[in-house]
Amino acid sequence: MSFWTFVSRILGLVRDIVITGLLGAGVALDTFVVIMKIPSVFRRLFAEGAFNQAFVPVLAEYKEGNASEVKLLVNNTLGVLSSALLIVTIFAFLFAPFFVMLFAPGFYLEPLKKQLAVDILQITFPYLFFVSLVAFSGAILNSYQRFSLPALTPLFYNLSLIVAAVWFAPKLEMPIYAIAWGVFFAGIIQVLIQIPSLIRLGLLPKFKLDFSHPGVRKVMYLMVPGIIAGGVSQLNMLIDTILASLLPTGSPSWLYVSDRLMQLPLGIFAIAIGTVILPRLSKLFVTDDQRSFSETLDWSMKLVFLIGMPAVLGLILLAEPIILVLFERGAFSSEDTLQASYSLIALAIGLMAFMLIKILTPSFFARQQPKKPMIVALISMILNGILAWALGFYLGYGHIGLALASSISAFFTVLTLLILLRIEDVYKPSTGWLIFWLRILLASIALIVWLVYFDQDIFYLRELSIFGKTTYLAKMVFVGMLIYIVALRITGMKVKEFQN
Repeated sequence: MSFWTFVSRILGLVRDIVITGLLGAGVALDTFVVIMKIPSVFRRLFAEGAFNQAFVPVLAEYKEGNASEVKLLVNNTLGVLSSALLIVTIFAFLFAPFFVMLFAPGFYLEPLKKQLAVDILQITFPYLFFVSLVAFSGAILNSYQRFSLPALTPLFYNLSLIVAAVWFAPKLEMPIYAIAWGVFFAGIIQVLIQIPSLIRLGLLPKFKLDFSHPGVRKVMYLMVPGIIAGGVSQLNMLIDTILASLLPTGSPSWLYVSDRLMQLPLGIFAIAIGTVILPRLSKLFVTDDQRSFSETLDWSMKLVFLIGMPAVLGLILLAEPIILVLFERGAFSSEDTLQASYSLIALAIGLMAFMLIKILTPSFFARQQPKKPMIVALISMILNGILAWALGFYLGYGHIGLALASSISAFFTVLTLLILLRIEDVYKPSTGWLIFWLRILLASIALIVWLVYFDQDIFYLRELSIFGKTTYLAKMVFVGMLIYIVALRITGMKVKEFQN
């Protein structure tokens, strides 16, 4: 799963490089990234977030019974989910100006941005319907240990947008419309490629609408609080997006570039681990294996710390060079690079917390206890909103303040969830955490020395050719990885400690 997610994220970076080079940090890109947040956040809430974490535990229960009951659950869930999504999609299409006013109030006051926003929303919002069906399929496949197809499906989204940006966008007076239509067709393609795998599994869903089905009712019960609890980071980013629309032109684009770089380690490792352990935790809960439940959580968190620490250090210490090499071309200027690097550093500070949320939240849904993380998420959202206003507007840090607010609220969420798991005696830390942290600390110090001592002046780096810049960044990343791994090995870290 991590492999295909890695390939998808790399293609995602290529997609962003092409789009930012084509549009620059201007009106068109600002409008696109803000408006795409609307269906994206709904997608993370209704599909990949809340729905996935509600449906998988219920499916795990039904798998213990007969196959006909599983099929009935799948069919009725499809009926309820698709009906709700269709209603939401039609509503968003008909009342697009209202959605723009609600989620991007800064755009509503500028005629050009408002018209672009309404058009883009009407074209791209149906993607929510398609990708939610994709997430539904992915939840089924993951529950049966088929992880590859759900992980590689986003490749087709990225490929669709790259094709739209390279071949179709330059032919239009407003290139952004080609990219928006690329989103629409990406959703259709992603749905179609799920069908063969579901047929082989014998679980291709058929539309059946029965709200009284006990499994569907349980999914809905778990999903409603999960909309908040499972998507807290997305809701916080949505708040940032709304506030960013009120900031000077370029701010949403700088935040977008920073967020996309954050998604690389977040998606490859944390989301992959969280997706894989949810079916396992659900099964352990059904079989009442509390010890293995705690050990799985412990293993997952250690793996996140092991992988996440070098990612945090790399994004903070190499923020400007990374953005320069990847994005500074075409209409994306050196000032855009500088501003985006500031928000990347602010977000990278909270990367470990963002990653741990993806691990800890499933532990509540696997036990079918969504209310506590829901309350934590609500408090976190309020905290994020207050901090975003205080740091971004009152203290005048702009988009940097918005990013920093997200990081702080993420740490609050993680600490609170950990405390709850300890109070409920669900998670018991294993022995060896102190030694583990000492090894991570020593390896991190070695990595910091490399990144700081051998870092090049940004003005010198900007004078290099594309090959020279790429070679420099590759050297810093891969040598840094080698130093980190060797340092861990010298301190006694062994691979078998993370085999589970």
